[in-house]
Amino acid sequence: MLDWPSIALSLQLATVTTVILLAVGIPLAAWLAFTHVRWAAGIEAVVALPLVLPPTVLGYYLLVALGNQSPLGRWWTETTGSPLAFSFTGLLVASILYSLPFAVQPMMAAFASVDRRQLEASTVLGRRWLTTIVRVVLPAARAGVATAAVLTFAHTIGEFGVVLMVGGNIPGVTRTVSIDIYDDVQAFDYAAAGRTSLALLAFSVIVLVCVYALQRRSGVGPGRRWAL
Repeated sequence: MLDWPSIALSLQLATVTTVILLAVGIPLAAWLAFTHVRWAAGIEAVVALPLVLPPTVLGYYLLVALGNQSPLGRWWTETTGSPLAFSFTGLLVASILYSLPFAVQPMMAAFASVDRRQLEASTVLGRRWLTTIVRVVLPAARAGVATAAVLTFAHTIGEFGVVLMVGGNIPGVTRTVSIDIYDDVQAFDYAAAGRTSLALLAFSVIVLVCVYALQRRSGVGPGRRWAL
């Protein structure tokens, strides 16, 4: 049997992470796609950092930043009465930072491909920049936004290193489906690990099919697709 509490926790974490990253990522991706300031490259590098940084390294720094010895960790514990590290909230913070490039990069590519003449026409009509983003850019780049949502959700489901470092392995609190597989292997329960791994494999295939279908539907050719 599958470990349904771990699956439910992973789905909850992925859903909340995706919603937050869409809310944060859309304005950030739009700014990065259209800005001409020199230091935008530095912001892009910071956003993309989780792609090249080992999960254990990122997890270590997050654990230090969220732990009870840090100002943030002490403030959170004094305010809420519970620690930030090894909690669902800490797990959520780690997931948001770790999945940030999977949300921002696809939307950046989609926003950058929007016909600039539409933007200029909106400006000529006197629309504010926020109105232009909502009424012009987002409808034209909806496939990119959908791709970002799908990738963010799937990436959060499969997180392991960062999740284990920041959240530990607390059943019903921080034990996600990837950690459940790890525990099954450690316990030599290969049958249970195989069932859960097969479910995640099927999920991953479905996600990739959806992503490439969205890209083809939007008319984005191989040379213009975002790269992770």
